[in-house]
Amino acid sequence: MDYAENILGTIGNTPLVKMNKLVEELPCLVLAKYETFNPGNSVKDRMALQMVEDAEADGRLKPGGTIVEGTSGNTGMGLALAGVVKGYKCIFVTTDKQSKEKIDILRALGAQVEVCPTDVAPDDPRSYYSVSKRLGEEIPNAWYVNQYDNPSNTKGHYKTTGPEIWEQTDGKVTHFVVGVGTGGTISGVGTYLKEKNPNIKVWGIDTYGSVFKKYHETGIFDENEIYPYVTEGIGEDILPANVNFDVIDGFTKVTDKDAAVYTQRLAKEEGMFLGNSAGAAIKGVLQLKEHFGPDDVVVVLFHDHGSRYVGKMFNDDWMREMGYID
Repeated sequence: MDYAENILGTIGNTPLVKMNKLVEELPCLVLAKYETFNPGNSVKDRMALQMVEDAEADGRLKPGGTIVEGTSGNTGMGLALAGVVKGYKCIFVTTDKQSKEKIDILRALGAQVEVCPTDVAPDDPRSYYSVSKRLGEEIPNAWYVNQYDNPSNTKGHYKTTGPEIWEQTDGKVTHFVVGVGTGGTISGVGTYLKEKNPNIKVWGIDTYGSVFKKYHETGIFDENEIYPYVTEGIGEDILPANVNFDVIDGFTKVTDKDAAVYTQRLAKEEGMFLGNSAGAAIKGVLQLKEHFGPDDVVVVLFHDHGSRYVGKMFNDDWMREMGYID
């Protein structure tokens, strides 16, 4: 009989799916690494499980302990699944810009969720970075995950996502394109692929209001680049340790409007019901058109599921209020 011992055994081995209508203008083959097939419906299940297992192995996470983390939702989902199966309590800290669906889903899995304001500096005591770190220090037998600087984040993608892409494309992948937030996905996959073939190009998708693109190009952390933005799951106002700029060939920035509009287009033109960062990712691929040739195989990673955004990007009233559609 073929079955998993528990739901965590179904993480990974997600399919590659050919993109069609949305990429007709491109000369190359575009394949989507479709991460919503993970049990928590996002790529973050991979690194969440890796971080938990590594923390168990070295004693940071002890039996009956509490997992504490700041999350935009998806990492929390992966950690919550691990917590349910392995018997840990979970407390997650998020921001008020995240969709209601994400918060409701975390609570549905038994997690406690604290909501912090988005529009404060990272070192402000009210920020979700500060609150999650403080709770991790104050709560007895707690483990503060810190996905931004936790090397197990990158390790999870180096061990699973990268090898899967290499094997599924029979080593023919020429470009890897992905939204960048904590940096674990682009760094883990990028490192693995470049070890296999140094000529593979790794592109990050950034958003306006985030520091990544300018820092990569100039080495300057420009606080004037930082301002609130709508796009969820990518971009940062900090430099996470997991972002390995050495394996990234470049960034392209996608506007909030384009990310939202292309999230809808993925559903209506490709049948791909995906999250906000997928809209940013496919628009970023189109913006990089000049870098692709007829023999290229471009893999774009789609992080999470459209069910997280029913009240936002898939709600036309919200889209009109934001000025994204007429």
